[in-house]
Amino acid sequence: MDRIALAAPAKINWSLDVVGKRPDGYHLLATVMQAVSLSDRVDVELRPAAEGLSLACDVPGIPCDARNTCHRAAARFLSLAGPAGRTGVRVRIAKRIPEAAGLAGGSTDAAATLVALARLMPGAVSAADLAEIAVATGADVPFCLFGGTALCEGIGEILTPLPAWEGIPLLLLKPPFGVSTPAAFRALSLDALEDRPDTAAVCRAVAARDLAALDRAAGNVLWPVARDEHPALGAALEALRAAGSAVARLSGSGPTLFAAFADPDARDRAAASSVLDALRGAGWFLAPCATLAHGPQEVDA
Repeated sequence: MDRIALAAPAKINWSLDVVGKRPDGYHLLATVMQAVSLSDRVDVELRPAAEGLSLACDVPGIPCDARNTCHRAAARFLSLAGPAGRTGVRVRIAKRIPEAAGLAGGSTDAAATLVALARLMPGAVSAADLAEIAVATGADVPFCLFGGTALCEGIGEILTPLPAWEGIPLLLLKPPFGVSTPAAFRALSLDALEDRPDTAAVCRAVAARDLAALDRAAGNVLWPVARDEHPALGAALEALRAAGSAVARLSGSGPTLFAAFADPDARDRAAASSVLDALRGAGWFLAPCATLAHGPQEVDA
C-alpha cells in the first residue's frame, strides 16, 4: 500500500479550564474534548525519494510549507523513521473544517497525517515516538490521534479516555471571522477566571450520558475573552439556547459555538429557525453534525 485517505474529525470542548501556567508560558489545561463528524479529508501518498515532502490544500491562503501543522508532523515522522523515512511523501488536504475556529482543524489534519504515515510505514516509528511527535506538533494533536471523548490535561498531552458518547446531534455556528488561540490565552487573566467548569462533574455527566448534568457542570474560561472581544457571540449563544439546545458553549478559544440537542429533529428545527437562518444569511457558518467515538478513519482513496 502506498496511498491512504483519512477523514480527520473536528473536535469541540465540552468544557475548558485553565489550572495553571508553566514557566515557559504554556497554560495547563483541564478540558474534556469530543470528536465530531465534521471532517477534513487527508490523502497521504508515498512517492519517490527525490520528490521530498510536499503538501497541497484546496483552500487558498493556507500555507503549505513548514508553517503548516501537517507538514511539521510529517517532517518529524520522517526524521525519526530511519531508512524507511527516506521516501517522498505527498499530502493533500480537502478542508471542510473552518480555519481559526476552535475546532482543531489544523491539529486533526496533522493527526490524520501521522496515522496515515504509521499505516503506510508500519513499525517505522514507535507508538511512544508517535505520541511525542503529536505533542511537539500542537496541543490538540494528541487528542486528535484517538478522538472519541477524553479528559485532556497538562498542555493537552495527558489523555484520560472517557466513555465514548457517540451520536449526539450538534449544531456548529461560526461567525465570519477567526480567533487567534495564542492571543486568546494572552488575554486571559488567571487571577480572575470566569465561567469555570466543574471538570469532575463534567466527566461524571459524560459517563452517565446526562446532557442536563453536563450543562450544569460545563464551562469555558475563554468564553469571557471571546464574548468581550466579539459581542455578537453573546447574542448568537443565546439564540442557540433559545432554539432548544440542551448544552450550548464556546468551543476552545472560539469563535465557534456548539449546541447539543436531545434528538436530530430538535437540532434540525433549530437550524431552520429564523434567527439562525438570518445568521447564516449574514455569512455565519452553520453545520449540523454529531459526536463520534473515534479519531481519523480510512475512507475510499
